[in-house]
Order: sequence, then structure tokens, then C-alpha cells
Amino acid sequence: MDQIVPKNILICGDAVAEMGKLKTESVDLIIADPPYNLGKNYGNNIDLKDREDYRVFSENWVREAVRLLKPGGSFYCFMGVKFIARLYLMLEEDFNLIPQGWITWHYTQGMGRKRGFSPRHEDILWFSKGEDARFNLDDVRVPQKYYRKRNNMAGANPGDVWQFSHVHYCAAERLPHPTQKPEALLERIIKASSNPGDVILDPFLGSGTTARVASVLGRQPIGIEINPDYIDMANARLKEPFATFDSTDPRAARQSKDLPKETPGG
Repeated sequence: MDQIVPKNILICGDAVAEMGKLKTESVDLIIADPPYNLGKNYGNNIDLKDREDYRVFSENWVREAVRLLKPGGSFYCFMGVKFIARLYLMLEEDFNLIPQGWITWHYTQGMGRKRGFSPRHEDILWFSKGEDARFNLDDVRVPQKYYRKRNNMAGANPGDVWQFSHVHYCAAERLPHPTQKPEALLERIIKASSNPGDVILDPFLGSGTTARVASVLGRQPIGIEINPDYIDMANARLKEPFATFDSTDPRAARQSKDLPKETPGG
């Protein structure tokens, strides 16, 4: 079988405007990491709107995302705690997408607090356009913790709580972007909900993690980003030779306990 050579398309511009130029039902998988409206500085824009403006912004880009998604396609969205419940209802009730999962990304380390519990996770909503969502379980299994005859020893379902460390500020892979996501996190989403050759859209590309991982995995990434500096950053990542992803699920290296002992001549 010939290897699929990805066609990488990175677009500098406003997400809603640029999504409006793309063909209806032309995308197999959408992975979105929109601004959480927490006042972060993204270089040429500040993520801070009043509540109503942020709701309208969210409705506008989600409407375009739903239009672009193929029937059966999946929609994954990172979101902070302040808006995630509203986003869930918006996707299900206003846009008639089908909820498939609410994933918790446990990132193990974070800023400490003296009042209240220190945050250690972000959430990812998974919805689909129609009931028949692709899910490639065999591509994302993790090694079983114990050997049991009833277990699938090809590996376990990773579940909906994922442990991937942040790309730390001191790491060689860290880029000058405030919300860079670990590559292995995107690897799991892309492998689970797309096949080689599929078109994957990230309307808020940031440092380019989705495009990088999708390209390595033989998918066709389209990335939209409003900051030209981040587009340059993403293009540079796409040109780098691939050695390994910048993070892993710590369970990936474990060996199953209680494996049966070999019998003589067995």
C-alpha cells in the first residue's frame, strides 16, 4: 500500500471567516481549542469578551464547524470550566450533535493555590454528527495492568480520564505559546476518530500541534490561526523531521502483572 503524503493547509485569518470559505461536509474530524475567555494574551489579541459576546462568538464558530463536518464525523473541543456546561448544551440542543464522551485530561502538575483546590485538569467534549461515530479502539489501546483470560491482551480501552503531562516551560519542545497541548494527547484523538487520508480541521491552530500530529499520522490537516507568528511557528514544526511525540501516556510502558508462567516445552 502506498504511503499517504499529507497535504498541509495552514491559513492565517479569523476562524469564522476562513471556515466560511470551506466546502460544506468536507471535514472528517474537527479538533478545536478555542480561547477560554480568561484574558490570556495571544500576541495580537487578548482573550477577553463580555459574557454575551463570548456566547455569540462561540455560536458563530460552532455553526461553521457543524456545517463543515461530514455525517458520522467527530467534533472534539477543549474548554475551560467557566463555559463548558453551556457549550455542552449548545452542541446538543442548539446544533443537534450527538454526545459521545466527556474526557478529563489530568495534566498532573499545575499552579498551586492557598485558597481552594489547585486545578489539575482540563476537559474535552466529544460529539459527533449523527450516531455512527468512528471509534478505532484497537489503535488507542494501552497495556493491561493484569493478565486475565477475559481481558483483551491486545490492550485496554484507555477510558475517559487521560494522564498526559503539560509541555513544561523548561522542555526543549516548548514553544512561545501560552496554551500548547502535548502531542500524544492529540495523537489519541486523531487515531481514535479518523483514518489515514482523512481531513482534519483545527480552527484555532495555535502553535500547530494538531497539524503536526495529523501530518505525522498521514492525515490531511487544515489549520486556521489569526496570529501570523503562530502560523510561522506551525509551518516550522511541519518541516521538522519526526523522531517521537513530545509526551506519552505513562501506562504505555507498563507490562501486565500475573502473566502465566511458561511450561517446559510449551
